[in-house]
Amino acid sequence: MAAHYLWIKAFHVIAVIAWYAGLFYIFRLYVYHVQKRDEPAVTATLEVMERRLLRGIMMPAMIVSLALGTTMLVLQPELLRMPWMHMKLGAIVFLLGYHGFASHTRKRFLAKDYFLSETACRWINEVPTVLLFFIVIGVIVRKPM
Repeated sequence: MAAHYLWIKAFHVIAVIAWYAGLFYIFRLYVYHVQKRDEPAVTATLEVMERRLLRGIMMPAMIVSLALGTTMLVLQPELLRMPWMHMKLGAIVFLLGYHGFASHTRKRFLAKDYFLSETACRWINEVPTVLLFFIVIGVIVRKPM
């Protein structure tokens, strides 16, 4: 494996970790947001935290993750013939949907439309963990190429 591929892979993993940090935390913030919806000073602080998390961490990390992942697939297109890669790419589609839903939720909460309960936010917060199991197990526990 060429050295430049390993550098790309290393930075891909770093970007994924940063993206996942945000994915793990955003709906936890929404739990607090729903809990404190009648306290304007607290919700104002949470809105700033949510915006900074989504725009400052999650979005850039997602873009870098996708760009570097795509680069690795271009450099090693044979990976696309592997069943585990199909599972990983399917899980990534769900992660992108989760990320989009997190952005949608923020917009609704900004409009004071609390369409999700605290309990729903707690359950939704577990989605990235389930997807992480599929992704990591698929990538690590696989047939050798």
